[in-house]
Amino acid sequence: MPSFRERLTTRIVTLSMVALILVLAMIGGTLWLSWQLQGAGAAINDAGSLRMRSNAVAIALLERKAISPSTLQSHVDQMNATLDRLRHGDAARPLFLPDDANVHRQFENVASAWHAPLEPDVRQALAGDPDAVPRYLRELPGFVAGADELVGLIEQENARKTAWLRMSQMALAAMACLGTVAIVYLLYLWIVVPVQRLQEGLARIEGREFDARLPVETQDEFGRLAAGFNRMAAEMQTLYQDLAGCVEAKTAELAAQNRELTTLYEMAAFLNQPNDVDALCRGFLARLTRQFDADGAAVRLVSAQGDQVRLIGSEGLPADLLQDERCFAANACVCEERSCERAGFASVASFDIVSQGEKLGVFSLHFSGERTIPASEAQLLETLGAHFGTALKSRRLAALARQFAVSEERNLVAQGLHDSIAQSLNFLKMQVHLLDAATREARIDEIRDIVPLLAGGVDESYDDVRELLINFRTRLGSGELRRAVDESIDRFGVQTGIAPTLDYRDEGGLPMPPDQQLQVLFILQEALSNIRKHAEAQRVNVTIVNGRDFTLLVEDDGQGYDPDEMAALGETHVGFHIMRERARRLGATLRLAGAPGRGARVELILPGEARQAA
Repeated sequence: MPSFRERLTTRIVTLSMVALILVLAMIGGTLWLSWQLQGAGAAINDAGSLRMRSNAVAIALLERKAISPSTLQSHVDQMNATLDRLRHGDAARPLFLPDDANVHRQFENVASAWHAPLEPDVRQALAGDPDAVPRYLRELPGFVAGADELVGLIEQENARKTAWLRMSQMALAAMACLGTVAIVYLLYLWIVVPVQRLQEGLARIEGREFDARLPVETQDEFGRLAAGFNRMAAEMQTLYQDLAGCVEAKTAELAAQNRELTTLYEMAAFLNQPNDVDALCRGFLARLTRQFDADGAAVRLVSAQGDQVRLIGSEGLPADLLQDERCFAANACVCEERSCERAGFASVASFDIVSQGEKLGVFSLHFSGERTIPASEAQLLETLGAHFGTALKSRRLAALARQFAVSEERNLVAQGLHDSIAQSLNFLKMQVHLLDAATREARIDEIRDIVPLLAGGVDESYDDVRELLINFRTRLGSGELRRAVDESIDRFGVQTGIAPTLDYRDEGGLPMPPDQQLQVLFILQEALSNIRKHAEAQRVNVTIVNGRDFTLLVEDDGQGYDPDEMAALGETHVGFHIMRERARRLGATLRLAGAPGRGARVELILPGEARQAA
């Protein structure tokens, strides 16, 4: 590091400060001279006014009968004020006498001439002395001559200072020219010359003259740059001597990285395709053997219990080796050394199949010759194992999601069957027992009463089955909710003979996706089914509002129910339970209200934040 004195910035700042101080000093001197000239000019004006005011006093004395004494006294006061300003100066104007002994001595003579003979004569004239005016007139020419001499002395001093001002301005101009030349020359030496040397050195480097060196003559920033340039040139000279080898090595490294990226891209694209596990394993192994020049490969997955590893897929492995290693303990070796040697494989490399830290299995690469996996390829294979594990995990999760959805739907189907057909069959079973007893005892009248009940129960069961089949087969596309609602209400009217009123209002709400529309439709169908079976209603109102929030309201004037009894039944009332389950799926709020003899009310509210995009 260069010292503080050797730094280029220090020299530039020092040069700038010296030039600034000199310029400011010269400007300050010229300002002082101009201020002196301005004050002396004002003094010339006031000194010249002494002659005018003394003559004005003389005229006033000669015409004192026409001029009032106060006017004459005013002239005297102005004369004294002018002398007082010349003696003490006035920095605000500015006004002051030049700092010269002759000027001050002449001023004192003029002031004495006014205060000694002239001013007393004026006052005696005001007092009525007839000889005072002739005396004033005799002394007046000498006073005027003294004032003229005072003005001349001040003008001489001003002329001298004006010459100083011109000389200082010329000196300032000369100093500016010389300073500019000096600064430009110094900056040329300090900055331009080193930059030109750097440019020449760079030009030689561009011309592949790597032996180019710059002279290091200073210890400032440019000296450090020159030393750095020399180090760079020496290093480039060394590197250029082995440039072919470096380029070849770098090219090979880039080609390997491109192959790795291509492998990752192709493998990721393949793993994202909707293939089953078998096709996934086959494609994975085929790409591994092709990319890494392996003679065989295998995928083994850990069993659900985690105690065994099972062979899922293989590529290029003989049948006897596959038979020996179809299944083995999870803590055993992936490939028995003797088995691999008998199969003709000299080396085996295995890597874990993982997903989010969970080990799902292993995959192995088999080589007929000795093969050592380098660190870069090992890292790539570990990454491929992680991608493969993520793909397997996603397919397992998708299968579990499908199983869970089927299980939930089967649960709802079972609940629907229990709430409809199971109860009807139970009623028919009881009637059959009664019919059997009546038949054995030949109670004809009772038989005649039971047969219509059986027929009505069979019809009701048939209607329940048909309604369930229609509901389960319902499929909706985007925007088809209104059509499905109309069909459900029409079907309810045919079954019950009641014509429900429908108020369907679309208030700018976004359309719902088909799965949410289907859940809403199932809740409406379940509510209408409960009314058909239990309400004995005469009037049914359905209101649907599709705004920011989606609202479904079903009301009837039937016999209603006791909320306390329904709360005690809990999930045993399958119809209400199914509606609550579907509302939970939607993320909606379900409100059930009713009173004995006053009908029932089912309200579903799906808030805007729970609605999915269609």
